[in-house]
Amino acid sequence: MERSAYAEMAAIDENHWWYRARRRIVADLITKRILPHMATSQSHSARPIIAEIGCGTGSNLPVLARFGTLTAIEPDGEARAYAATRAEARVLEGRLPDGLPLEDKSLDLAVMLDVLEHVDDDVAALKAVASKLKPGARYLLTVPALPSLWSPHDEEHHHKRRYTASSLRHVIEAAGLKIAFISYFNTLLFPMIAAVRWMKNLTGSKAVDTGMPGDGLNRLLESVFAFERHLIGRVPFPVGVSLVVIVHQD
Repeated sequence: MERSAYAEMAAIDENHWWYRARRRIVADLITKRILPHMATSQSHSARPIIAEIGCGTGSNLPVLARFGTLTAIEPDGEARAYAATRAEARVLEGRLPDGLPLEDKSLDLAVMLDVLEHVDDDVAALKAVASKLKPGARYLLTVPALPSLWSPHDEEHHHKRRYTASSLRHVIEAAGLKIAFISYFNTLLFPMIAAVRWMKNLTGSKAVDTGMPGDGLNRLLESVFAFERHLIGRVPFPVGVSLVVIVHQD
């Protein structure tokens, strides 16, 4: 990302509606779709070993640390410094695909939230993380969806691509992984977000989708987005601003 983006992210990501709602959705997916699987594959006394790959400034770490013993991996030194203050977790330097400081077959759960789109070789990145999973472990990813939503926001954050469900399936299968669950999300707000981005593209605006809205609007947007945790997997979402997928190895 641009250097300024890290400082801006650290300033708002605890309270901004998008980060807060995504954390609530991720926590719900882990609770409902991953923890029951873990309970059948490990002893009751074992605490799951979890890693967040590409933790950024660390706003997800307090939530993920509730589910197990947590390690965070981040290539940027400034972002690691922010992350190290946020939760009881080891925060280590590392990068994809060839620089993950984790033992092979050591993880019960890997989490990678809006990271894959930053990596040149996404298939190699998926394979690298998969090599760190225990047999039967799970791997939860989110990515930005739909190339038609490409905007200055993607450029500021140094995205290489946005995915469709089909293109994400392709890279996951090319990495030798199996999909347990996949869905678009951030769907209820999709018409509003798409309209804003398409208008910016049409007018040539370079303004990015950052900044903190007023308190009332921020709470409203969080409530709408976070409500999707009750719908994902129950109601088909044919489109969305993002995609979430849970994968595993055979």
